[in-house]
Amino acid sequence: MLPAPLLMNSFLVAALSLVMTRLTCSSLSVSDIPHIAAYFGTKTRYEEVNRHLLRDGLWVNTSVRKSPAAERCTPIHLTAVIRHGCRYPTIQNIRKIQKLSELVRREASRGSDESEGWLRNIQNGWEMWYKEDMDGQLVPKGREDLRLLARRLAILFPALLSEKNRSSGRIRFLTSSKHRCVSSVEAFQEGLQQHWGNQDVDYRHEVNDDLMRFFERCLGYVEGVEKNRTALLEVDKFRRGEEMEGVRRRMADRLGLPQHRLTPDLVEAAFFLCSYELSIKSLHSPWCFLFDRNDAKVLEYQSDLKQFWKRSYGHAVNSMSSCPLFHHVFRTLDKAGRPRRSTEASPEPASILVGHAETLLPLLSLLGLYKDQSLLRASNYQSQQGRSFRTSLIVPYAANLLFVLYDCQRGPRLQMLINESPARFPGLEEDAPLYRDVRAMYRHLLDGCDFHRECEGRPEGRGPNTEL
Repeated sequence: MLPAPLLMNSFLVAALSLVMTRLTCSSLSVSDIPHIAAYFGTKTRYEEVNRHLLRDGLWVNTSVRKSPAAERCTPIHLTAVIRHGCRYPTIQNIRKIQKLSELVRREASRGSDESEGWLRNIQNGWEMWYKEDMDGQLVPKGREDLRLLARRLAILFPALLSEKNRSSGRIRFLTSSKHRCVSSVEAFQEGLQQHWGNQDVDYRHEVNDDLMRFFERCLGYVEGVEKNRTALLEVDKFRRGEEMEGVRRRMADRLGLPQHRLTPDLVEAAFFLCSYELSIKSLHSPWCFLFDRNDAKVLEYQSDLKQFWKRSYGHAVNSMSSCPLFHHVFRTLDKAGRPRRSTEASPEPASILVGHAETLLPLLSLLGLYKDQSLLRASNYQSQQGRSFRTSLIVPYAANLLFVLYDCQRGPRLQMLINESPARFPGLEEDAPLYRDVRAMYRHLLDGCDFHRECEGRPEGRGPNTEL
């Protein structure tokens, strides 16, 4: 037994070590983060949504479990639909970055006085390090995104994400076939093992693109939206509109370039270069200084317009294409909440499904979440400043939609969390309503929402969704 002073000193050293470990979770201090970091749409870091994670990657607010105080409730199942972590740019974006960097290095001149330092950094100090073979693969920071998420969820739901449940094969892992998703589901399992104090990981997962990439299998979506030039007319209008022209003009002035040399694609490439440098390397890139906060809001809106019309409420088939995943989630919940005989095996305590922003957005829309009073259009940028549909907040890297089923005295209850924060089902006033009330609210989708009927019909019949 150590003497009391030595014991106290040992305790303080251990505590200080833990604090320092957590403080170094991000290599950037909060004050060094680009002022436009919260406006990158689907390329936003998860930490910009949950800012406390910048200081402590394992910070958990256990009060988010919202079962009624008057009822004795026990969590019995967790379904988590998760987006992959931070990734490299795709080949298409890498080529745009290459073109942009060559243009700036070759032709840019000093614009305003304050631009001299960062422009010199771009032209002389910044190297084009992105390679085409990176093509959307998960980066080390992306693996850490999923490891930390797994550890936080294990802290929040220890009885469900337990080592015993994992070793007995009762936690199910499903993933998209894309490399970044497979790497993410592996990293999630690594995080669980770290939480339990184990070193070796026995990876187990199923690849299921029918569930996690349903949009590729929906003909009505592929033909009616993905390949339809008119489906994204609002995005095209905004790209040519006065707000985007203003961003181009200001960027050209800062670079000392003629405006016609900067296409909308190159403006977007510079904006996302700032996001990639931040999310991949935790760098405050010199490219970030090309934009002020108003510029970033315009570019975010352009990104939101694209996601709204391509993945969300803009066209009815967007959300209806997620019917297979919707039914899978509710079948899993039905099974977990069903009364069982003593001889029956207990249901799986957790189901972890890893996909894409394109997986989450249609499902969130099908559930009726983040639905504004009017459609997002090229003409209403100013009136949509307070919109609910902000992909920067909804589907950053490592975004997650959690369904937590509780066994309660009055019957099973269901809680929904989005990015680890409680969210209510539209039309229901409780944080964790009775599961039968949730099912009643979505009865029209549980009985309908037929994937083949919605997706195999004529694509021209899948017009804009004008019902709000």
